[in-house]
Amino acid sequence: MTSPLALAKALALIVPAALLAGAYYFQYAVGLAPCEMCYWQRWAHFAALLFAAIAFAGGGRLPDRGRSLVWLAALAVLASGAIGFYHAGVEAGYFEGFTQCTSTVSGSSADELLKAIMAAPVVRCDQIQWSWLGISMAGWNAILSLAAALVILWLSLKRTRTT
Repeated sequence: MTSPLALAKALALIVPAALLAGAYYFQYAVGLAPCEMCYWQRWAHFAALLFAAIAFAGGGRLPDRGRSLVWLAALAVLASGAIGFYHAGVEAGYFEGFTQCTSTVSGSSADELLKAIMAAPVVRCDQIQWSWLGISMAGWNAILSLAAALVILWLSLKRTRTT
């Protein structure tokens, strides 16, 4: 029988990996450029992956079998969900978004730099690029991340039954 902590570890690894895979699929296969808040959500998922990977690699040898690392992973997933919630609220006009846009451009001359800037896509955080069932990608990240974080925390707090 699988322990609740083992299930929590698995979810802490699978959920952010799957959500990041989806984000990169939409970026590279579909061609949707991410906005600044999209990157913030990704960074939180990368942090969750790091904590979950460490919990898997050395969790059995660490105090309390890596439970603290699973909690950190869950909190990182929760942070991504909170950012996704805010981002979805910005898209819906409930919250005021940020005015800056980010782009990485390079050039060896001022003329090349200007051409690169003009060719760079401007991605606004308050515009929905994709939605399904009336929910934007940021909204789906919020729903899935917040639910997963709560399940991971709940599983990590459950004690294994001994018979």
